[in-house]
Amino acid sequence: MIAYAEGPRGLPTDPDPESVTALTEALRPRTRMALYDAPGGRPRAWLPPRISGLPVVAPIVARQNGWAAVLVPAANRTVGWVPEAGWQSEPLRDQLVVDLGERRLTWLRAGAEQAHWTVAIGTDATPTPLGRTFVMGRTGTSGSVYAGLDALVLGSVPEEPEKMAASLRKAHTGIHAWTNSSVFGKDVSNGCVRTPAAVQRKLLAQLDPGTPVVVTA
Repeated sequence: MIAYAEGPRGLPTDPDPESVTALTEALRPRTRMALYDAPGGRPRAWLPPRISGLPVVAPIVARQNGWAAVLVPAANRTVGWVPEAGWQSEPLRDQLVVDLGERRLTWLRAGAEQAHWTVAIGTDATPTPLGRTFVMGRTGTSGSVYAGLDALVLGSVPEEPEKMAASLRKAHTGIHAWTNSSVFGKDVSNGCVRTPAAVQRKLLAQLDPGTPVVVTA
């Protein structure tokens, strides 16, 4: 997990949070941009070019009357609207789907399944957040249990921070390696998705910032 300031408030909920329809375009802000609560509405938060050193590449989920809605980091199942100007468009080729019921992570490229794996997910008390989010980037890990591999940082955050250890209350959900294979197929984490080391190596080699991630029940 990676920590930074509390997420934005006053923005609308994602209209289709568990949709697995592939998102094919993202925006990369050139400068700090205002996020609005509706097309032509009120500005509620800022979307900067970088957050905690990670480049912001936010998937676009809808368009309306010259505005685009993007997934918002640090706010689960939340979107923000921006005018169709002042940002760079980037194509998206990959998608991850986390099926909590099956404890399965599926990697798709251009809508076609590339592979799927059994993973570990959050407990009932500290669940893996449902809904659409995205890969913000990668961060280093500390401890042999992570196999010396970076974690993928997601835009989602703990559903109930008060149930987390103090050091994790302002952290982000991640996808990371785990060397103890007994956890796979189980609900054991603080909300992160734990993968075998070989899987994590593949994800780190293949996925770019902005890759959509959908967590379904």
